[in-house]
Amino acid sequence: MTIERLAENLRVHVERLAATPRVPGTEAHQQARAYIHGLLEEAGFSVDEVHAGGAGINLVTRPVPDRPDLPLVILGAHYDTVVGSPGADDNASAVASLLEMARLLGPVVNRAAGAGPRLDGAGPWHARLVLVAYDLEEYGLIGSLEQARALRRGSVAVRGMISLEMLGYTDHRPGSQQLPPHLKGLYPDVADFIGVCANEASAGLMRVVVAGLKGVAGLPVESIAVPGTGELVPQVRLSDHSSFWDEGYPALMITDTSFFRNPHYHQGSDTPDKLDYPFLERVTAGVCTATLQLLQVHELP
Repeated sequence: MTIERLAENLRVHVERLAATPRVPGTEAHQQARAYIHGLLEEAGFSVDEVHAGGAGINLVTRPVPDRPDLPLVILGAHYDTVVGSPGADDNASAVASLLEMARLLGPVVNRAAGAGPRLDGAGPWHARLVLVAYDLEEYGLIGSLEQARALRRGSVAVRGMISLEMLGYTDHRPGSQQLPPHLKGLYPDVADFIGVCANEASAGLMRVVVAGLKGVAGLPVESIAVPGTGELVPQVRLSDHSSFWDEGYPALMITDTSFFRNPHYHQGSDTPDKLDYPFLERVTAGVCTATLQLLQVHELP
């Protein structure tokens, strides 16, 4: 797996996606969906457009390998925006990361899936990979709610869901990182780290993901595991992973902490020039490493 051209590719995706707001029902939203769909297929995945909440459309890759007996590892990022914001960080940064992970992981998982079973019949992977571009996150997490509920209705096993939510903004000045009042003093006040937010039931998933991120040189990583489904720290529920928490699945969010550091959140100024692409590259590489580990281990630690 090569990360050649990774930072430049990430910039190209963000600039393409964040040229204008991607509000559901608009031409820009449809164009973004077509762009994502095409690149996921180019990476070797079969993609289904799944209606969510009536107007929403999730882009969902078919599981690789095609082994219904294996649990799913789901990587997801929402592609819609609020009105008036081009959403470079929220959430073109994460969609760009998802697309580059598809490019990097697609050949690896598809080659392994086609290599045939081992002598013990277990096959080369112990989980199946699914990539999702969620719709209508900004309008009530509708896309992820639809998927999580459908998986639960079908009694589908999920090893873990990773929500990629705003991955590309940093600020290296002291005091640039804000925190909820009850977390102040527990985490750095410089906005140069990537955050991992899990609940206690997802601790094993968090350990694998944090290890993958920490294996990338020059990437500070901070993590938190909250009780229950995050009711005591409601800010950690503000992305698609919480739909999976509510259905009892292991899930977490990887984030640059959103409005706790980024002053352009939900503003017209959330533009591609504000992002730190070397940082986004390191995050993407770390999630790739963690995903491969999640696919290959027999069970979570």
